[in-house]
Formats: sequence, structure tokens, C-alpha cells
Amino acid sequence: MTKSEFYVAIPARFGSTRLHGKPLLEIHGRPMIELVHERAVSSGARAVVIATDDERIRSVAEGFGAEVVMTRPDHLSGTDRIAEAAERLQWPDDAIIVNLQGDEPHMPPALIRQVARALATHPQAGIATLCTRLDSVSDVSNPNVVKVVCDSRGFALYFSRAAIPWNREGFAGDAICDESVALARRHLGLYAYRSGVLRSYPSLTPSPLERLEQLEQLRALWHGIGIVVEEADCVPPPGVDTADDLVRVNARTDLGTK
Repeated sequence: MTKSEFYVAIPARFGSTRLHGKPLLEIHGRPMIELVHERAVSSGARAVVIATDDERIRSVAEGFGAEVVMTRPDHLSGTDRIAEAAERLQWPDDAIIVNLQGDEPHMPPALIRQVARALATHPQAGIATLCTRLDSVSDVSNPNVVKVVCDSRGFALYFSRAAIPWNREGFAGDAICDESVALARRHLGLYAYRSGVLRSYPSLTPSPLERLEQLEQLRALWHGIGIVVEEADCVPPPGVDTADDLVRVNARTDLGTK
């Protein structure tokens, strides 16, 4: 995929409930948002922008040379924030925009390219995302691990915090069996959108399933937007959600950039 074929937008807000000021917290002496931006630039994107509503983030980001788009402070999600950025920048409807979360300082650039390529090669899809195999039986029943099941074309049928697919025989007595681990897939929160789909997303009515599961991607399925899912070429390190996560990533020295 060439530089002309996709953009990366990084939503960043200061007021994280679990880790206040998260984008500006330091990893190996550098603000997290700078590391995320470097990953995006290394992917070969045509342009990388940081979408924020906070002047502190703007000042730091512009200080290391990033392009910043200031957005409204009332957005409920990162998708809403980058949708406003895409509108402000007037990216064309068919442009491919990767949503790289601002708390993924070690996301492999190869996966950014992969999710953009997945959308580019599936013109019937409005969104692309990635998945990985599950590591353990406990992951299948863990509600913090989002699962996805797909059809024969690789398009998402459903995302859930529950154990899907459910093996009726193998789960007798509520025990999770190894066969279910082999079939289940963990969803990665890395998305590519067609710009037209992204910009229309905030106007779509949230679905009852989205509210129930607290999974924003279910809004797209509810409204008939196809989501193509590819198995990730590699497994990315976890992102940073908590103070413990921040300690963990600062302790690591083996995280590559490719």
C-alpha cells in the first residue's frame, strides 16, 4: 500500500477517567502521544493527524511536529472525534482513515498498514478491523476480552463480551472447552473507515445491542455497514489503560517498531 492510499487519525483527550492526562504521561521519558504518532508515521500513511480538544495536548503535539486538529469537547467517543477531524480536513468520501487509539504506543506499524489494506481490498465494506487467536480458555469467558465471529467471507457477524461461538455440547456445565478457544477470535480495537462512513457515523442512532454490550462497532452492524475482519499478521502488545499498565510498558525494552 502506498502513501497516497490511507490516513491515520489519533483521538486524544486529557480527561481519561482511569488515567488522567494519559496522552501526556511519559514512557521512557517521552509523552505517550509522541510514541503513538511515531508509530502512525512509520506506517507510511499519507498524513497523520492528532484530534484533540485540549490545548495542553495540542501544545505538546505541535512541539514534536505533529499536525493537530482541535475538536469539540463534548464527543462521547474517539470515533466521533476523528469524524469531526475528517470533516474539518475535507478528506474525500472514499479516503481510508485508520483510527489509532492514543493509548497504543507500541502498535506495530505493520498492523496499521494491514487494516488499511484490508479495507482497500474489500470495496463492499465500510469498515475494516483485525482479530487474533485467543490465548487461553479463561479469555473466552472474560468480558474484558471482546470476541468476534465472522461469515465465510471474513465479514463480522457479531461482536460480544460473552463467550462466542457457544459450543452447546462442549460447554455443558458451564465449562469452557478447548475447541471453543480454537474457533473464537479476540477483536483488536484498530479500525479503518471509509471517510464517508466515518463522517456519517455520529449521526447514526446507537443500537440497543451497542448499549447492552457497550461496544460501539455494533452500531455499524445494526445499520447494515459491512465490517471486514482479518486475522492480524502479528499480536500487538497491550495498550495503556491503567497506572499499572504504564509501569509495565516503562519496564519493557523489547518493543520493536516494525
